[in-house]
Amino acid sequence: MATIKLPEQLPSPAQDSETLRKALDGFMHDGKAVIKVLCHRNATQRKLIRKTYQELYNQDLIDTLQSTISHNFGKAVVWWTYGPSERDARMLKNVLSSKEIGTKEQLQVIVEISCASSPHHLLAVRKWYCSLYHCSLEEDIIAYAPPFAIKILVALVSSFRYDGEVVDLNLANEEASMLQEAVALKRFDQDHVVWILSTRNVFQLKATFEAYYEKFGNHLSEVIKAATDGWGTDEDLLSRVIVSRAEVDLMKVREAYSDIYKTSLDQLIKDETSGDYGAFLMALLGN
Repeated sequence: MATIKLPEQLPSPAQDSETLRKALDGFMHDGKAVIKVLCHRNATQRKLIRKTYQELYNQDLIDTLQSTISHNFGKAVVWWTYGPSERDARMLKNVLSSKEIGTKEQLQVIVEISCASSPHHLLAVRKWYCSLYHCSLEEDIIAYAPPFAIKILVALVSSFRYDGEVVDLNLANEEASMLQEAVALKRFDQDHVVWILSTRNVFQLKATFEAYYEKFGNHLSEVIKAATDGWGTDEDLLSRVIVSRAEVDLMKVREAYSDIYKTSLDQLIKDETSGDYGAFLMALLGN
């Protein structure tokens, strides 16, 4: 359910590297050329372009992008150019290095990467983190995350969930009640809550959240959001979601966004962005 579109006639990595070199040479960059190449290559192809660019020009493509393109467009292009596992590892480090680590949206990055990834991808992210920063992701969470979040975050990033579609409805009802007790106390670090959220497969969790709604009349996500209001916002949310999900399930994200907000994600981007940045995000959406 990816949204990126690849060309029928694919240029060679050397040709793509030459195009990028010309687009990034000089004071003014050619955003349209950058988008035409990078937004229409998958992760494997982008990795090969980056390798070829290094061999041809003795420069890291990432460094060239960072020194040439700034603001939201530059940041989004750099995130996209990284491979998925390396990108997520670097996003996690950015969050854990931030002075605003206690904000809701900053913590949401850790939750997104740990819960919206396959078990194998999450393991690859943790390996990249160790390789890049010479310590484990868990160590940095313990060192930098706010105390109230450490227990659940360490459990989430350490988890290797079963990714099959196995659901026990009786268990879902039972654990929905256990979660309601935690909501009432506003204690999401209790052992049984951590255990439920960090070990159950996504299909079992979905059944539990549906059972919660049927029993208590509220969506669990909305209850938790109300309990954590005031933690702040994240201006990078739009870029992060589109860049990280474009090769995974962005089509489903678009459909869910339309169902919930009765407007299209495409329209949101048109309203909230402009220039090369907007064109970049629209290209990743398949437009």
